[in-house]
Amino acid sequence: MSKTADRNRVGRRFRDIPSGVWALGLVSLFMDVSSEMVQSLLPVFFVSVIGLSYTSVGLIEGAAQAIALITKMFSGVLSDILPRRKPLALLGYGLAALTKPVFAIASSAGLVVGARFVDRLGKGIRGAPRDALIADITPERVRGASYGIRQSLDSVGAFIGPLAALLLMALLANDIRAVFWFAAFPAAIAVLILLFAVKEPARAEAAGTVSPPLSLGDVRQLGKAYWITVALGAILTLAGFSEAFLVLRAQDLGLGLGLIPLVFIVMNVVYALSAYPAGLISDEFGRGAPIVCGFLTIIAADIVLAAATGLWAVMAGVALWGLYMGLTSGVLAALVADTAPARLRGTAFGIFNLVGSVAMLLASVLAGWLWDSYGAPAPFVASALMASVALVCWSARGLWLKRGTTLSH
Repeated sequence: MSKTADRNRVGRRFRDIPSGVWALGLVSLFMDVSSEMVQSLLPVFFVSVIGLSYTSVGLIEGAAQAIALITKMFSGVLSDILPRRKPLALLGYGLAALTKPVFAIASSAGLVVGARFVDRLGKGIRGAPRDALIADITPERVRGASYGIRQSLDSVGAFIGPLAALLLMALLANDIRAVFWFAAFPAAIAVLILLFAVKEPARAEAAGTVSPPLSLGDVRQLGKAYWITVALGAILTLAGFSEAFLVLRAQDLGLGLGLIPLVFIVMNVVYALSAYPAGLISDEFGRGAPIVCGFLTIIAADIVLAAATGLWAVMAGVALWGLYMGLTSGVLAALVADTAPARLRGTAFGIFNLVGSVAMLLASVLAGWLWDSYGAPAPFVASALMASVALVCWSARGLWLKRGTTLSH
């Protein structure tokens, strides 16, 4: 009887997820299919087709990520000032979609670099408004599940994209430009779904009546619980550096160049399968349970990857890494929504994404230095230590909160 009741409750939660969340999840899925088809081939395209040096590729990617970083903050703030968030999200996805044909027709380095920068600009614009919009349209009782389902669908796109690129390269005789043309279709579908299937609820504030969200008084409304969430997210991100190092570890132990997309496929399959259950658990038992499991999982992943001597061990570590991402990403987004005032959600997500992106850059630089200086296991050992620090900080969070304030419900 109890098991039946539990299944019924889970089923009700699943059905209670708003249609707009499903639509936004499909938007993420199709755009990720498109982006990963391009991203998996873009470094080779830069060097082999356009003729750029490896140093130039590094500078371009660094500048592109910086553009996304800066934009994330301002788009979140702007989504709180404007009466609607959807137009900003539509702008971000639209810019990304427009770049795909440009990659296909580009014959000069300037055009390719410009398209890459616009693509990252679009990514920076859309993230915070989209995440805030999910909180706006979702009942609190299914907030974790809603962020989890969007993240799961996003991750489905993240493993379909490289897989599609592999198949198309085989079918199209390694014609990278032709693959880029195919990538334009799922991007266009993502924009159309957002345009026609996502209905944004009216916000209480009328246009022009909302004070700039980053005034000093408004920033104080982002209370201690929110800033602890930002800090913990940053520490956890410092532990979870760029997935490029998972690829490098697999290559280091013998994975062939043509099979590199398998790393992303394995990681994102596990990510997709775990994100929704993690969100569901966080709605039922509080945000802490999946977060703690995520800390423990990345520590286990790091130990496996540091000690690995063969490809099977690396793939096990990659799978654990995907599980860690599934356990934490959507739940952390739900925590931001839990701890931020409704009128400042865009700003809150903008700050959270900005801090997380800076932490990712720092972590990746540190991981690269550790690898060069002390060998392949070193960055994974450092990651395990950082995750242990994050786990201790999470356990001590109650000491930093005022009496009666919680990070759960």
